[in-house]
Amino acid sequence: MSVKRDSFSVAITVGAYGSAFGAAAVSADFTVLQTCLLSLLLFSGASQFAVVGVIAAGGTALSAIATSTLLGTRNGLYGLRLAPLLKLHGWRRVIAAQITIDESTGVALAQNNEEDMKKGFWYTGFGVFFFWNLFTLAGALGAQAIGNPSAWGLDAAVPAAFIGLLWPRLTDPKSWVLAGLAIVLALSFTPFVPAGVPIISSALLAIIIGWRR
Repeated sequence: MSVKRDSFSVAITVGAYGSAFGAAAVSADFTVLQTCLLSLLLFSGASQFAVVGVIAAGGTALSAIATSTLLGTRNGLYGLRLAPLLKLHGWRRVIAAQITIDESTGVALAQNNEEDMKKGFWYTGFGVFFFWNLFTLAGALGAQAIGNPSAWGLDAAVPAAFIGLLWPRLTDPKSWVLAGLAIVLALSFTPFVPAGVPIISSALLAIIIGWRR
């Protein structure tokens, strides 16, 4: 039950933020169909917001693609970590790639055994996909009614969910040091680099420290 509970709580919390994306996309002159297709096919929150933000600011489609691709590189790193665990081939691997996101990876790695890791990945991945697309449609259709997404507290939902997943895994001094360094690095980069780069930098920091250990 713990895996299902963790997966559902993350899925509904993160999925609800899809309403903010739907509203933002329509406000940036995307059609409801275009907005929904971005969620269905791209399905990467940071990359989707990057596309909408660049286009809304007057950028070109090429700039939007480049920015969203940069933000999506972390999903490739997740895939490298999860591939030995899932051991998938053929069409199952294609489906798994589509739902390899921050949340499915986070819940999977938060579990204590391999079976629960697999369940956490699939439950969370499909759960977020369902709720994200559902709320994207709702946000797009009700863009005028929803107002400022921050007023609903939706902008804090994703980081809150990640803190809840991360906290129990900080069980030793080295983990706390790594977490502290990642926070400092991300905050230091935030004023000077495009959105998403601080997170990628923190991920690379974890890889470097893990490799040295």
